Parts: sequence; structure tokens; C-alpha cells
Amino acid sequence: MPIELYRIDDRLVHGQVVVGWGQPLQLGFIVLVDDAVAASEWEQELYRMGVPPEMEVRFESVASALEHLAEYEARADRGLLLTADVETMRKLVEGSRLIRAVNLGGVHHRPGRAARLRYVFLAPEEERALRALADRGIVVTAQDVPGATPVSLARVLAGAPE
Repeated sequence: MPIELYRIDDRLVHGQVVVGWGQPLQLGFIVLVDDAVAASEWEQELYRMGVPPEMEVRFESVASALEHLAEYEARADRGLLLTADVETMRKLVEGSRLIRAVNLGGVHHRPGRAARLRYVFLAPEEERALRALADRGIVVTAQDVPGATPVSLARVLAGAPE
């Protein structure tokens, strides 16, 4: 089974990802792509604590994720790839032809970001990067939980009501 979901969620591994997405998608593994976390055993241990023992979690830098992406796509079990930000996902998409869709999960408020949905706040450079992904043929949608209706990038950028 391939990676079922390529998700941007600034909280990375948390209950909504593990339970909310993990159970319905029947995930066997999570790939967390973050250069800083990949270099920190302490942070990795914190994230491991949030994952049930039957679910594997792998920590990759952008470079190592690109090296192993085909292997993850070829695994027998289902996976989810997480990044904390748009820029990291942009690098992965530009470095691989395997990614066809990206899910915006929790991209929360911080200075310089504007509300687009109740769970998606974007800075102008993030909006440009997402448009560039869409221009490459990547389907970009926002969806906080599996039961919610996906919101198209056009609607997200228009700040469409949910």
C-alpha cells in the first residue's frame, strides 16, 4: 500500500493524526519529515510516546525522506507522511514525482498569517507555495478530520466558509 496521505500539520504527531486519521486509514506507519526533529533523539522520543506500539513512526530529514520515499510507497502497510510546514512539503513535492495530493491539516495562527479556515492560517509566501504546487498538478485540499468534506485550495485561499 502506498502512503495514503501527505499532510501538513504543524502539531505533527498528535491524537487527531494518530486516532482521527490513523484508525480510518488503517495506518501501519507514520513518516515525520522535519530536519530539526530528525536530528533530535529527545524530540523523537516525545513523538514516539504519542504513537501506539502497533504503529511505526519514522523520522526523516527532507533529504533522507526523498531517498526513501519510493520504499515507503512500496510497503505492504499503509502510511501517512507529515510535515509541520508548507515549505517542507514543497521541497518534497519538487524532489519527487510520487506525491500527487497534499492535505492541509492544522496550520495554526502565528504573526504574518491570515485566517483562511478555522484551522488553516497562511502567510503570503505559503499561499504562493501552495499555488505553485497546484500549478504542478498536485491536488491541494484542506481537511481537518477524515469525516469532513475536503476544501479545495481555491476555496481555502478565498477564505471560504466551512
